[in-house]
Amino acid sequence: MELHLIIFFMIFAAIVAVEAKDLLSSLIGLSAAGLGLSLAFLILKAPNLAITQLVVEILCVIILIHATINKDIPLVKDGRWLFNTIATFIFVGVFLFLAFLALRELPAFGAPLMNVSKDYLALGQAKTGADNLVAAITLNFRSYDALGEAAVIFAAVIGVLAISRKTGKIDE
Repeated sequence: MELHLIIFFMIFAAIVAVEAKDLLSSLIGLSAAGLGLSLAFLILKAPNLAITQLVVEILCVIILIHATINKDIPLVKDGRWLFNTIATFIFVGVFLFLAFLALRELPAFGAPLMNVSKDYLALGQAKTGADNLVAAITLNFRSYDALGEAAVIFAAVIGVLAISRKTGKIDE
């Protein structure tokens, strides 16, 4: 039930982000949708994804605020509104069609894709020699996953630093 509420919150935040008249309001709506996604990951028992999503979301918001705080994009009034509207509807239609095709291929909610947990429990100590199976799974079997999460966070931090730096010479 709570997952449904969060999904409706994310949809509402996305609509606010799209329909807002200024960039800062759109950015706030986008941030709210990202926060909802982090909460959804927590409810679905994926705290590592929730933390990664939250860190990347915060860093991306910093970058976007820095890039858009002094920008003002005027509404398109030169006759291109018809093209923009048609292009938007085509994009949304193609996106919804592809999402339908992708979601149709997913297994039922709660149905396992793989039964690796049985192998972890049965062979974990023999393969790793560790008494703590949680640490063994994290460090031996899922080390590439942890490395990927660290790389995502590192890339987001480097992106913030690259956008935030001052250009030019330092006054001495």
